[in-house]
Amino acid sequence: MPIATSEATAVSSNGDGVRRPELIVLDVNETLSDLSPMADAFTAAGLDAAAVEPWFAGVLRDAFALTVLGQCPSFLEIADASLQVRLAARDHDDPAGAAAAIVERFAALEPHADVVPGLRALAEIGCRIVTLSNGSARVAQALLGQTPAAEVIEHYLSVDDAGAWKPAAAAYEHALARTGVEAGAAMLVAVHPWDIAGARAAGLRTAWISRDGAPYPTHMPTAEIEARSLVGLAQRLDAAPR
Repeated sequence: MPIATSEATAVSSNGDGVRRPELIVLDVNETLSDLSPMADAFTAAGLDAAAVEPWFAGVLRDAFALTVLGQCPSFLEIADASLQVRLAARDHDDPAGAAAAIVERFAALEPHADVVPGLRALAEIGCRIVTLSNGSARVAQALLGQTPAAEVIEHYLSVDDAGAWKPAAAAYEHALARTGVEAGAAMLVAVHPWDIAGARAAGLRTAWISRDGAPYPTHMPTAEIEARSLVGLAQRLDAAPR
């Protein structure tokens, strides 16, 4: 499948000498999954649609803190518990039931429009592909397992098996160990600068996806490649030597 030339202007590199990686390691939540339907799930439960982003950020914050303390918490457990706190603060008559309904919606999200064609394009230029989520591997598999991209996913990996959440080095090392690829031949692809920073510290190459064109935060270590979509990333790598 040829990569659309319209993606050419959507991709930029932070330097010359970009080489095609052997392995693409994909973040899942937000990078692959479209969180926009969560706004309706929040409003149906009596919460503000604008609360989705701070809620998700709060789940990450709490999990990062527990990781620093030596734990490897469950994404869905933290998501559920934090929702119950928000719902109880609104005097919801069934915080547990409403939180469960929101978490169920989160686990049934669909991929962004560029994900399936982008993953297939990356596979067609010879890149191996795995997902590496701070959530359950089952959620990632549900997201992609019934799409045409399923056949190009080699492994659905989770930090549950690594013993630490990203951006801890152990998470990225788990993906490298499962695939037998050296860090310098792997590229972490994510929408989160904190994920980019963690992967860089672990020796992986990095690509940042900015679908809305927002600038990269200057206080974080930069990614090797910036792209507006996974299709755009595939185009950039297709033009690069192995």
